[in-house]
Amino acid sequence: MYIKIFFDNKPLFLCDALDEVLQPYVHQDDCVFIDELNTHTIKTMLHELEQPKVKAGVFLHPNFEELKSSFFKKFTLLKAAGGLVKNENNEVLFIFRRGKWDLPKGHLEKNEKPEKGALREVKEETGLKKVKLSLPLATTFHTYHEGTRFILKETRWFLMEATSKQALIPQAEEEISDIKWVKQSGMKEYLELSFPSIRDVSEAWLFE
Repeated sequence: MYIKIFFDNKPLFLCDALDEVLQPYVHQDDCVFIDELNTHTIKTMLHELEQPKVKAGVFLHPNFEELKSSFFKKFTLLKAAGGLVKNENNEVLFIFRRGKWDLPKGHLEKNEKPEKGALREVKEETGLKKVKLSLPLATTFHTYHEGTRFILKETRWFLMEATSKQALIPQAEEEISDIKWVKQSGMKEYLELSFPSIRDVSEAWLFE
């Protein structure tokens, strides 16, 4: 079992075993590998991931839940939800926010279920009125700084459906300046100007 946490474009894998996905990372010179869990090794991993020469990290421990709990304690955890929305032409809805193509998402309100929050955020950010929630798609993690706090955002993603005949209205207060339906064959261009976690969500849909 493993989860992937992005530090900017760098993936950190928390895992309880080295499978075929993780093995190639461990043998790369620019990957940090740690297999001992304590306060010092967690601090070491966080420090190493800030070094320009380091491109990835793998943290191995046989008790996955203990590893995850110990690591998450170093962050303020925020929960969010969003959707990969497709239409009747199998096109995907992308939003343009702060210089990046993204998928609609946002923070969950207090005691809000991910499914409800994902639908709410999609409607608020895109102007869509009728959206059908389909299946859970993926869960992504990424980190960022907010003042002196080190934030870890956990985002639950869902596959959704909507018709292309609905009006699209970018939510200006969320700095969304454009919205487009994108054909599957043209997604690569948009994903190149996106975040690594968004590429993972798109791959989860393409290869489901």
